[in-house]
Amino acid sequence: MVQRKRKRPEPAKGSSGLTASRDLALQITIKHLRFLLALAEKLHFRRAAESVHVTQPTMSGQIRELEERLGIQLVERSRSHVTLTPIGKKVVARARIVLRELEALVDVAKANQSLFDGVVRLGVVPTLGPYLLPHIMPGLRREHPNLKLYVREVMPQNLRRDLEEGKLDVILYPLPIYGADIHSVPLFREPLWIAVPSDHALARKNRISREDLKGEVVLALEHGHRLHEQVHALCEEYEAEVSIDFEGTSLDTLRQMVEMGIGIAFLPSLYVISEIRDNDQIAVRKLDCSPPNRLIGMVWRKHSSLHDQYANLADMTRDILREGTPEVMAVA
Repeated sequence: MVQRKRKRPEPAKGSSGLTASRDLALQITIKHLRFLLALAEKLHFRRAAESVHVTQPTMSGQIRELEERLGIQLVERSRSHVTLTPIGKKVVARARIVLRELEALVDVAKANQSLFDGVVRLGVVPTLGPYLLPHIMPGLRREHPNLKLYVREVMPQNLRRDLEEGKLDVILYPLPIYGADIHSVPLFREPLWIAVPSDHALARKNRISREDLKGEVVLALEHGHRLHEQVHALCEEYEAEVSIDFEGTSLDTLRQMVEMGIGIAFLPSLYVISEIRDNDQIAVRKLDCSPPNRLIGMVWRKHSSLHDQYANLADMTRDILREGTPEVMAVA
């Protein structure tokens, strides 16, 4: 297929090269950059368009327009997939920096405003959000009725990216999390309890020992969840066997597979009290030794001008949990 050579934009008559470069920069919009990053992530026009809630022709047109304004080819197109060109990869890296700096500029503008009188874009992992937020939302609304939380549930790897790119202001995330541009503070430790079918031998015990788990088949979430990694490590420690035939896409699917007798599972305590309290098909037990747990923290961009206010939000969340949620252990 003969590829059309893209024509570089020419400087306006009478203007210097510097002026032309400035004019070109002004022609590149935030929308162009966001669409480019979406395409770089999905490497597929339809999926990229869906991720930013536009049609595929709109996505394709915006990328083509950006290429024409820059005078370079950013992506190689085929029927099945998209590949970034070498220069396209460099532009993507710069686009991330530009959007991050733009979000920092917005933070500066917000610095004189109260965090608790505006909208906070909060991200949370799916295994935590539905079971934690009902415990903290009423207290936050009571203390700060003007605070509006825009909540998004996102898989861990995408949650961190959305924070770094400025799509989210703050996230609730399993710790540790590393990165030079992010700041995290611990909030609480959430115990992991053991769920077994009600007719399982372990259901007859009040507490389960480490030795009881030896050789047991344990169900885990699919790869991409932090609990996937943690459960695999626990099974190695307790000499249990992770099921290789069945993986859960959510905590609910793990629960359903436990109900059917496929295996046992480590489930977070907040999920248990929310979804299994009255379930007579499952028995939930604790280890008789120090129970395994996951550490949950609040994370935001390190150089945000709202740093102190996010720290205040973290303190308030910790206090709410300490007073009203004994199933978790608030971290001082």
